[in-house]
Amino acid sequence: MTEISEKLDPALIDRFAAIVGDKHALRDEQDIAPYLIERRGLWHGATSLVLRPGSVDEVSRIMRLATETGTPVVPQSGNTGLVGAQVPDGSGREIILSLSRLNRIREIDVLSNTVTVEAGVILQTLQEAADSVDRLFPLSLAAQGSCQIGGNLSSNAGGTGVLAYGNARELCLGVEVVLPTGEVFDDLRKLKKDNTGYDLKDLFVGAEGTLGVITAAVLKLFPKPKGRDVAFVGLSSPEAALSLFGLAMDRAGAALTAFELIGRRPYDFTLAHAQGVTRPLAQDWPWYVLMQISSGRSSDDSRALIEDVLSAGLEQEFVGDAVIAASIAQGDAFWNFREVLPEAQKPEGASIKHDISVPVASIPRFIEEAAGAVASVSAGARVVCFGHMGDGNLHYNISRPIDGDDEAFLDLYHTMNKAVHDVVRSLHGSISAEHGIGQLKRDELIATAPPVAIDLMRRVKAAFDPAGIMNPGKVI
Repeated sequence: MTEISEKLDPALIDRFAAIVGDKHALRDEQDIAPYLIERRGLWHGATSLVLRPGSVDEVSRIMRLATETGTPVVPQSGNTGLVGAQVPDGSGREIILSLSRLNRIREIDVLSNTVTVEAGVILQTLQEAADSVDRLFPLSLAAQGSCQIGGNLSSNAGGTGVLAYGNARELCLGVEVVLPTGEVFDDLRKLKKDNTGYDLKDLFVGAEGTLGVITAAVLKLFPKPKGRDVAFVGLSSPEAALSLFGLAMDRAGAALTAFELIGRRPYDFTLAHAQGVTRPLAQDWPWYVLMQISSGRSSDDSRALIEDVLSAGLEQEFVGDAVIAASIAQGDAFWNFREVLPEAQKPEGASIKHDISVPVASIPRFIEEAAGAVASVSAGARVVCFGHMGDGNLHYNISRPIDGDDEAFLDLYHTMNKAVHDVVRSLHGSISAEHGIGQLKRDELIATAPPVAIDLMRRVKAAFDPAGIMNPGKVI
């Protein structure tokens, strides 16, 4: 555990605790421990206090006291982030503000196709609530059983539904935010059209808790598809996958709701290490695509569309083999294969991960050039490439050589990052497609982003948080 070098004054801790009550002010080391480490174990912070407010008023009072006393605050939702934005530093001076008790679904408006939710609502709970009124909330992540809406918005989460529905920012119509001063910015509106000045909500979505605390949001819902068909496809190359994507867009249009690329190595890792998965295709292929087509009309319509796309792909010889799920259960099994895939990399030893995006048309070139860059850093390193090809986002992970040493491989972290990210930048891509910046990529962002962009971000930060108490050391 990180040593606490400077604890908060006990009298100040008592003042904060009085706002939420002793039951919801965690001070015991064992109670605090789960809040201090993120899921990959890359950061382990320290704090003397975790506050769990139960109302927006309590959040407001906490922030007013924090500003008055210069106490840094680290907002935290489900603690599933992968870039360290939710973890305090090791000083012990920062307090954690957990939003998990703000977990009410305030309203579902079926006619407006909106839902108003508090920040601590678990994503899967929201999905199920939408389903109960015959609506779809399309944000879908591997961590959806534990991640919370506040964190999804603060990190501008992506996932498998971005191709058709957009990321968290595009799903958000309005927010309620407590500012560092304790002021409450109430912008919980359902409007799809509103041109009254700056769109302030977009400053908070994706800001990773550095400008204010999101306490609630109005989010978009969609009619549930009446037909959904899922196919697992075997292909010879990323170029073939790109051809299939172009064909699917031409033939299915907006009905194409997912297009996931999976390399042979992560496919094999999943078969070897994941529990309860079965081989989708009898023959092995260098690359695979998981494709979903949805229809608002009928199941017959979605089946006809996916059969048309795959038949044309087979005729044009860039589809090697394909299987369409014969039932909802088999379709869910195909998706489960994709969802457990990231965890199946763990038994293969240390890995260096990248969350990148490039223009969709540049994906084959990125894969080719990045492979060369990886080999130049570590000749035996194993590329584990998969992700949301339909929106240009790949998880380009590198596992250590088969007989390599974990620690020695992780010593190459920065060198490997630079090699891969240099390829990304040469293709006008992004070094953080959906996970955010946090602590992990802060220094690289500052070093490589256009100076004007960094200056503008710092001006925004200074305007909203002049005391510098909101999640310090993150993003910028």
